[in-house]
Amino acid sequence: MLMGKRLILAACAIVLSAPSWASPGHVDFGQPAPAAKASRSIEVVVGDMTFSPASLDIKAGETVRFVLINKGQLLHEFNLGDAAMHAEHQQQMLKMQQNGQLMPTAMKQGMDHGAMGHGQAGMRHDDPNSVLVEPGKTAELTWTFSKVTRLEFACNIPGHYQAGMKGDLTVRQ
Repeated sequence: MLMGKRLILAACAIVLSAPSWASPGHVDFGQPAPAAKASRSIEVVVGDMTFSPASLDIKAGETVRFVLINKGQLLHEFNLGDAAMHAEHQQQMLKMQQNGQLMPTAMKQGMDHGAMGHGQAGMRHDDPNSVLVEPGKTAELTWTFSKVTRLEFACNIPGHYQAGMKGDLTVRQ
């Protein structure tokens, strides 16, 4: 009986110490939604190191369909979060780049990083608050914003955020 309790406590400690990006449930400002639930669509033109518009205003409770149009020559990301979330996600994206999964214009699919000895088996770009957009392509992300907050939308591909590829997103009452 005592051993069983210790195992449960050890399992809880492991789960609680895991990085927050490992679980898509870490987002506290809303959740993904089907495009059909959107009350409006916002077109965001993605250039190389720019977003247009550069800032967005959303109402708390609103469901927005973001339509991302990449008119640049590079792969870009549209990621919703605060500065700390972006900093953490940038580390994940850097690992993907270092492992050869993230390329300048695309992301390789189906790589088994565990077999490569990097300890990153199953590494994927699948956060619910983020989407990748290849050059010349369009992508969508639909999100319901649950509370008043200040966020950023950003590209966390290594070097892009640092080059200014971010914008302000204000969720108002």
